[in-house]
Amino acid sequence: MNIKIRPAKIEDMSAVLELIYELAIYEKEPEAVEVTVADLERDGFGETPLFKCFVAEIEGAVKGIALVYNRYSTWKGPIIHLEDLIVNKDFRGAGVGTALLNEVVKYGYNKGAKRINWEVIDWNEPAIAFYESKGAKVLRDWDVVQLDQASIKNYIDTL
Repeated sequence: MNIKIRPAKIEDMSAVLELIYELAIYEKEPEAVEVTVADLERDGFGETPLFKCFVAEIEGAVKGIALVYNRYSTWKGPIIHLEDLIVNKDFRGAGVGTALLNEVVKYGYNKGAKRINWEVIDWNEPAIAFYESKGAKVLRDWDVVQLDQASIKNYIDTL
């Protein structure tokens, strides 16, 4: 199988969104996806892109993505956050995830990142095993903290 990893193009965003939905279904939260193709096009390809996306193309079709963006660690300095690495279910175990992660690590290295970080859901043992096999540390003693849009508004309303 010939896997081609390349930077995403604006015309890939509908395929990217399909993979985002596939991940949301896998993680049992399909209703949580709010982003649209138009959002992805604007936010990834506008005047000041908010993210960089790599796609895995097999026989001309997008079968995987890795979406990253810059962050800053008060302890380390510039870091890269891998928001999602998604591989179409029919192509898992075929090297697509490794090819995408390789590209993300090269990207981070070339940008001078002090660290690349991401989250993985605690019951996704295949993903955890994959990341650990690549030398990543899974920090199981940390909890993810979020304020969603409604919580942000409620917070502001209490100020």
